[in-house]
Amino acid sequence: MANKYDRTLSNHFDGHGYSDHGTLWDSCWTTDRTPWDRQQPSAALSDLLLNKPELFEFSTDKTTRTALVPGCGRGHDVLSLSTFGYDVYGLDLSAKAIQEAKKNEEAWKAAGDFFSNEWVEKSGVPGGKFDLIFDYTFGCALPWEARPAWAKRIVELLAPEGRLVCLEFPTTKPPSARGPPYNFTPEAYLAQLGHPGEKIYSNDTDAIVDHKWAGSPPSKDGLKRLVHSKQLLEIFIRLIS
Repeated sequence: MANKYDRTLSNHFDGHGYSDHGTLWDSCWTTDRTPWDRQQPSAALSDLLLNKPELFEFSTDKTTRTALVPGCGRGHDVLSLSTFGYDVYGLDLSAKAIQEAKKNEEAWKAAGDFFSNEWVEKSGVPGGKFDLIFDYTFGCALPWEARPAWAKRIVELLAPEGRLVCLEFPTTKPPSARGPPYNFTPEAYLAQLGHPGEKIYSNDTDAIVDHKWAGSPPSKDGLKRLVHSKQLLEIFIRLIS
């Protein structure tokens, strides 16, 4: 995820509003312009599940646990999670991405809008809730204006006691730099996921968290941070209300 990759994507999206982003992402796939695809699953996630299983324990036993990978692309992390016993669901807005992912048939994958309920109903997941959601740079692909809705949707899809694992990126990119990917700091993850649906940034031109939200405890519907690991992984839990 080098600077050249950042510039290539930001140039592709430059001058377009958020409503055009779905078409722009799909065009990246149809033209085979996917520099973010490392052709392998996230080693950090696998290491976490293997070495810290206690972070994913529930107060009640579950015979089957479900996981969701939004923006799954070719499905590398979908398949990786399935090896840990999860029923995994991969979602991508691009039909071409899902076409690539379906070359691996071990897990369910669908083309759909993360913010729509249509794919949830088709998935057959009980209650439409997932025990684990893995956000591998999905949130940072969304412009700042979309992040309140992103966090709210995460909470809607996460089961009580469910875990959200986010790979932090890019944490050091200038707050006003063009994207995608867009600046997403640890402070912003904590504030936005702790206050889903709220606009946490000071203005619409950069990614500086407003002092009102910085360091404030999570709201009733917000997620609580469990771990902020050295591997740039954030782990949040949806508390039982």
